[in-house]
Amino acid sequence: MLETLDVAFISISILILVMLPNIAQHFGMIDKKGCEAHVAMVQTQVEAYRIDHMDYPTVDNLVEKKYISESHKLCPDKKTAIKIEDGQVKVNQ
Repeated sequence: MLETLDVAFISISILILVMLPNIAQHFGMIDKKGCEAHVAMVQTQVEAYRIDHMDYPTVDNLVEKKYISESHKLCPDKKTAIKIEDGQVKVNQ
């Protein structure tokens, strides 16, 4: 009986060790895709601002004029900031 539990414990441990890198990789992919979608959303607001004001905004202009909220200065991972260069929204590396 004890040997069966040992085998089960070892099997479960091996499965966990195999799965952990995949789980971490998926979280990284989720963050990347979320940030890409966020950049696309902010880009539409840049274009709306440009149509209304005949000029490209800064991120602060978009917040000030309520095109985006303060929280939209960061990607959904809450770590990656965005910036606007020549009318293009980019991730601030």
